[in-house]
Amino acid sequence: MDSEAEAVIEFLGDVPALQRLPSSSIRKIAQHVIVKHHNSGDYVFKEEGESGGGTYFIWEGVVEVSSQFPESNHDSQVFEWKKFDYFTQSECGGQDVIALTKLTYLMLPYKYSDLMNPKSIWSADMNLETWAPVEHILSLDPLDVNTFRGVTLKGAPKSAKVYGGQFMGQALAAASKTVHFLKILHSFHAHFLLPGDVNVPIIYEVDRVHDVHNLATRRVNAVQKERIVFFLIASFHRGEEGFDHQEPTMPSVPDPEELLPKNGLEEGVKLSRHHLRSQVSTPTFVPWPTEIRPLDPNIYTRHTTRPASVSYWLRAKGRLPDDQALHRCVGAYYSDLLFIQISLNPHRREGMLPSSISLDHSMWFHRDFRADEWLLYVIDSPTAYNARGFSRGQMFNRKGELVLSAMQVGVVRKIINTQSSISATAASKL
Repeated sequence: MDSEAEAVIEFLGDVPALQRLPSSSIRKIAQHVIVKHHNSGDYVFKEEGESGGGTYFIWEGVVEVSSQFPESNHDSQVFEWKKFDYFTQSECGGQDVIALTKLTYLMLPYKYSDLMNPKSIWSADMNLETWAPVEHILSLDPLDVNTFRGVTLKGAPKSAKVYGGQFMGQALAAASKTVHFLKILHSFHAHFLLPGDVNVPIIYEVDRVHDVHNLATRRVNAVQKERIVFFLIASFHRGEEGFDHQEPTMPSVPDPEELLPKNGLEEGVKLSRHHLRSQVSTPTFVPWPTEIRPLDPNIYTRHTTRPASVSYWLRAKGRLPDDQALHRCVGAYYSDLLFIQISLNPHRREGMLPSSISLDHSMWFHRDFRADEWLLYVIDSPTAYNARGFSRGQMFNRKGELVLSAMQVGVVRKIINTQSSISATAASKL
């Protein structure tokens, strides 16, 4: 790749309106744009009806768009666009567009305009019917460059409240779509404030806290009914060469193919066949998005004292796009599964209904990974005290590389259960 092509990709990745696109779309746009230059006073396009060529992205300089009205007409409007702004001739209403300074812009021809309207924030080309279920769950509707809307699919997960992993995965998706696609999520710190309503869309509001060449920080508020129910702060880093070591070793465990699936967490969810994201739930059936292979077949025993640790293999059902940002969002989605509940294991007994409420959750991403390939999740709880449990987890790929670490604190309580027919509800965010 020559220096100009690299510079084009660098610029396009910083255009806020393009950051919501799949990274593959941005790379394709970079292949098709035409670089053009003008001096101050030149017309970018002039005559009404003249072909404007396509979509214009201002790289350097300022342009003016003004109506040709008599000076006495006080309703005349003058617009100025600068670096990172974009426009088409139709948006200018046939008015003149003039360079006010030395100008460099990129023009995407009309025949490639579909690249600006992908099927989702993750997929530009894939058929909706072939999407992995978790990709549907983590797909958001961009409302503007800093605001996104997510929904809870009917029946996913089996809880009266929004699953904590959904909050994290969707909020990170929103944050990832406000940074340069070469900056990849490396950590986040999340706080659960209020229970999420599964019947109400979630609005994710992104604050662009900090941006430098290699790093970025975003805060994301999840809003329902005009209240912040969840928020996180996420950090992003552009990949670079550096030191490499790993102290933890992956436990010696059977391969996932040697283990039986645990279907209790692989039940169906509902999903729109036509991807009607304006609807919170629709009746088309698809499988729960995660395959699980527990090392211990009694992983879900709720009334027997057990060690405060658990390990299981997991992966997304279906094939995901190559976008590493999506795989890390899926990793966050996974990470809340059976996490704080492990701190209850030493205290379980017949007749007691334990409950847990997640308070905060932190994760660090160490290496690239594919969430649609088997990962070993190793969880333990070093301590519980004063009605708070603490859990920590590590995920390894099949080569034994540590790909992420997670920690969570939650309120853990015991409730004496006099009705044995009542099942535990530890997975709920109460």
